[in-house]
Amino acid sequence: MDRTVIAYVIYLVVSIALTVWVARTLSQNGRIFLADVLHGNEKLADAVNHLLVVGFYLVNLGFVALYLSGDDTIADTRGVFEALSTKLGVVLLVLGVMHLGNVYVLSRIRRRGAMEREQLPPVAPQDWVAPSAGA
Repeated sequence: MDRTVIAYVIYLVVSIALTVWVARTLSQNGRIFLADVLHGNEKLADAVNHLLVVGFYLVNLGFVALYLSGDDTIADTRGVFEALSTKLGVVLLVLGVMHLGNVYVLSRIRRRGAMEREQLPPVAPQDWVAPSAGA
């Protein structure tokens, strides 16, 4: 088997395994965070969590597939390691950026919800006052 093909196989196996591991970790731990962001609505948190995981898989596996091809033929074992380190490094960076992007968006939603809760009047209105004619 050609060294280039060996590098492709190793790249695919490791990239797919990393993507699955990160997605499962985010799904399990992110559900708690989503439930808090969505004010305890467990059903909605589960649905959003599932949609985020599906999108995560689609984007990352699509990127892994697109980034598979390379221009150079790998001539030696050192070339295999260099190609793998470059490709896997980029995949890890993309996984990290996507994770940070998701956390950023969810924290913004969470912060916005907290601000809305703080803006409620401290005491419920007790009476209605009609506007004056001169105002």
